[in-house]
Amino acid sequence: MELQEVCALMDRFAASGLTALEWERQGERIALRREGAVPAAAAPSVLPAPPVQEAEETGETVAAPLVGVFYAAPAPEEPPYVTAGAQVKKGDTLCLIEAMKMMSEVPAPADCVIEAVLVKDGEAVGVGAPLFRIRRV
Repeated sequence: MELQEVCALMDRFAASGLTALEWERQGERIALRREGAVPAAAAPSVLPAPPVQEAEETGETVAAPLVGVFYAAPAPEEPPYVTAGAQVKKGDTLCLIEAMKMMSEVPAPADCVIEAVLVKDGEAVGVGAPLFRIRRV
């Protein structure tokens, strides 16, 4: 592995907020660890519609498809994409999740009504964390 590649890997690790990273390629191995840090975001990827889970209460939930920070609106001064009571079409954007300075839209899995927003704007979420309770229409 060239020094340039090692430096790029270290930069990505530092920006990610991860606490550990192991990389192995063609017999070369690099292990990076950071102590005392809170894990933040994993690298986003092209994802299908977010998982939909049965809620403990009535209805279904739309779950976070990746680890990151939940944003209810496209920008701080703009209104949220959806609020409780909003009716949305399949594919409409429900929120954004920021991971490693990249924004990923979370689409509605079906035509539905948003019964509840389950997380606060700016809150960190993990994969599978319930974001919204919905009722299909």
